[in-house]
Amino acid sequence: MELTFASYNIHKAVGLDGRRDPDRIITVLRELDADIIALQEADRRFGQRAAVLPRAMLDDTHWRPLAVSERPRSLGWHGNALLVRRDIHCTLSEALHLPTLEPRGAVMGELELEGRPLRILGAHLDISGIRRRDQVHAMLGHCAARPRLPTVIMGDFNQWGRLTGAMRAFGVAWQQITPGASYPARRPIAPLDRIVTTPDWDYVASGVHHSAMAAQASDHLPVWARLTLPKK
Repeated sequence: MELTFASYNIHKAVGLDGRRDPDRIITVLRELDADIIALQEADRRFGQRAAVLPRAMLDDTHWRPLAVSERPRSLGWHGNALLVRRDIHCTLSEALHLPTLEPRGAVMGELELEGRPLRILGAHLDISGIRRRDQVHAMLGHCAARPRLPTVIMGDFNQWGRLTGAMRAFGVAWQQITPGASYPARRPIAPLDRIVTTPDWDYVASGVHHSAMAAQASDHLPVWARLTLPKK
């Protein structure tokens, strides 16, 4: 079973020209054509935390958002949302509370495809770095408290070094995929966006999605990884 995973900080759909344009984000998602997508900054920060991608627009795509929101007008939890291809069955979806000095959280979904269960998490970690490692430990703790499943964690880790800082919390038991520099979108120099997996998955390919639209739609470029889950 081969799947393409992607992570995209959509910057509340505000592009480099200062305009909020959800159509551009949808266009980039269509370019990616991933099976499972973790979004960051998918909701407005204040007020009712309304989604910046109208659900009607998502209805015209082959993805559906998992039910992780705790607010009626939000798409995600602290801006984190998960989109999955419509033929992928979801057995559990929930928001995760992370230790934080800032408004941060993560989201988790347990899925089933072709009779195979898997787990996905999306996160946007602390920008200051003070609680980043604690947040990784919290996500790993949530996974450990559930039945063991092939797992993929995606998001904006706000971490420059591949094996430094909070990334050390994954230890040797997790595979860390750093597709490349994804921030800032116009001239990316920082590999802030990552994909981390349990060893159940075989790595096929990964990359940063560069396109004319992606370079304008957000301050981050999306990253992706193609993985296979071997037969038991």
